Amino acid sequence: MSARSELVNAWLEPRAEEMTDFLARLVAEPTENPPGVGLGRCARLLAEEMRRLGLEPELIEITGPHTLEEPSIVRGSAGAGARLLYFHGHYDVVPVQNRGQFTLRRQDGRLIGRGTADMKGGIVSMLYGAAAAKDLGLIRDGRIVIHLVPDEETGSVAGAGHLRDHGLIDPSALAMVTGEPSGGTIWNAARGAISLKVGFEGREAHVGQATFGTNTFAHMVHVARPLLAYAEEMAGRPTGHPMDPADPKGSMVVVGGLCGGGSNFNVVPADAWFTVDGRFNPEEDLDTELDRMTTIIRDAAAEAGAKVTIEVTQFQPPAGTPADHPAGLALARCVGEVRDRPATFEMCGGILETRWYDQLGIPAFGFGAGRLDVSHGPHEYVDERELFRVAAVYALYAAELLG
Repeated sequence: MSARSELVNAWLEPRAEEMTDFLARLVAEPTENPPGVGLGRCARLLAEEMRRLGLEPELIEITGPHTLEEPSIVRGSAGAGARLLYFHGHYDVVPVQNRGQFTLRRQDGRLIGRGTADMKGGIVSMLYGAAAAKDLGLIRDGRIVIHLVPDEETGSVAGAGHLRDHGLIDPSALAMVTGEPSGGTIWNAARGAISLKVGFEGREAHVGQATFGTNTFAHMVHVARPLLAYAEEMAGRPTGHPMDPADPKGSMVVVGGLCGGGSNFNVVPADAWFTVDGRFNPEEDLDTELDRMTTIIRDAAAEAGAKVTIEVTQFQPPAGTPADHPAGLALARCVGEVRDRPATFEMCGGILETRWYDQLGIPAFGFGAGRLDVSHGPHEYVDERELFRVAAVYALYAAELLG
């Protein structure tokens, strides 16, 4: 271990319980999204902790069309130099399976609760990593800017998109890192996303006179069938990017993740709808795939004589920074120094908010203590020691780029 690492560890170790307590308080804030509730309370809690750590917080109110409750971006900073490093995270979480998930539990070295992995645990690591770098004088001629946003789980247009649209991301930044649950690997690439809502219009009729109606459920099934074949085709087109060996390599498309319609069991349904959600490898052209899906839907609807509408609810490009970029190599050195083994680069199977920075030419990475395979589930957790190790990586990364 280097002298620099020993210095960072000596700063973090006495604060281990403090970090765990802060995570417990974050988990207790029920920031479920959808529907996007409890965001104001959590933002104020984050600002209070950042103020205590000397990270100069401010709350940026999110304006524009949204359905979120009191959404604010929490923006903090450490250092005052010209060289800039972004730490980025989100404080909304997916809905819980039971309300007990809002109470942090400690068991066998794990911190269990909603958001521990994705990604309130990552926020704790980032804030304490930034505070360590500041207090230990590791930043020197640079500064860390921290962005914490509230709507990553529903597309991130209102939060991270607000940052970009209002010129709050400086394209000259040296790098960005987000504490998403990468399981200790470095995510240097992520898939793109297309989400659709497909709707149908028919005519109601009593079940005893069903032939007088137009059954939108039948239309929905007819249109869904070729989309399922399309999803199977895309799953068979592997990426060339390194990935976790257990992860599927093809582009992933889910047909019918949400669906609905009709008014009662004994009435021909006059309305029906379903969703299509895709995560596309960087090798795929999103405009081409959107055109393909739209054509499949319209052709199948025409064949069935169905009235169909198609709403594009999400269209987000992939993101990627070469693993051999100097900012990536610097992060890998810091990870290897803390974990005492070489760092690995992989593509994330989902989408990441790295894309908002990547689009401005900023090298962007995901690195966090949590694991993707337990995120969003009923037993979500983060390893307690990893929480501290990752905080040390953030502090060393700031020193590497800004010192």
